[in-house]
Amino acid sequence: MFHYRQKESNEVVSKTANASFEIKLDDTILPPTSGNVIGVALNNKALAKSLEKAFNEKPHVQPPKTPVLHIKTDNTHIGYGKNIKLPSDKGAVFAGPSLGIVIGKKATRVDASNALDFVAGFTVVNEVSLAETSFYRPAVKAKCRDTFCPIGPWTVDKSAVSTPNKLSIKTFINDALVHETNTDQLIYSVEEIISYISSFMTLEAGDIIIAGTPERTADLAINPGDSVMIDIEGVGRLVNPVEQE
Repeated sequence: MFHYRQKESNEVVSKTANASFEIKLDDTILPPTSGNVIGVALNNKALAKSLEKAFNEKPHVQPPKTPVLHIKTDNTHIGYGKNIKLPSDKGAVFAGPSLGIVIGKKATRVDASNALDFVAGFTVVNEVSLAETSFYRPAVKAKCRDTFCPIGPWTVDKSAVSTPNKLSIKTFINDALVHETNTDQLIYSVEEIISYISSFMTLEAGDIIIAGTPERTADLAINPGDSVMIDIEGVGRLVNPVEQE
């Protein structure tokens, strides 16, 4: 089952479909939930490896010992087909392909062994960001700009995704494949992420966790006039045009 939200005559309507082809994809599609969106930074093996030397030098001395979190505030959330707006004179902007974990019921101090019991399903997230300079304290100015978190186009039921920790993620810019990764490259698994966050913060139905993004290389840089598509195996495709702010 696919769950999505759509704007009709200035009203937000929640809908379901048995198959993705039943859903007309256009810019009336909204993010599939209106809950909090929590990102997990530095949760990619190649990214962590690229920063290994820096983390073992001053002022850090050692890598973070627990997941590093950040928030994607409401102003960042946009749906399928909506424009990502790039700020002027702020340097490069990068796509951030990631699996979105959609919470299905209140989760407090959840054990990793049954963490998936609290998941409603999965969605696609493009965690757009300016160049990242700190992974201990992700910069709000880099992460929380308007339109910097496309989500959707739907939530697919958990039952349809048998291996959330082994899903192919592909990024296309202007229909050209520019990047590939997989959720098997997450340092902390889907279950471990839910368990860690819920250990100090109650998660509510509709909240979304961004499982982790890869290293922001030049391949993932986006520019005005581009069209960015994130494709996650068994979950869906999220497409957004890019424009200058």
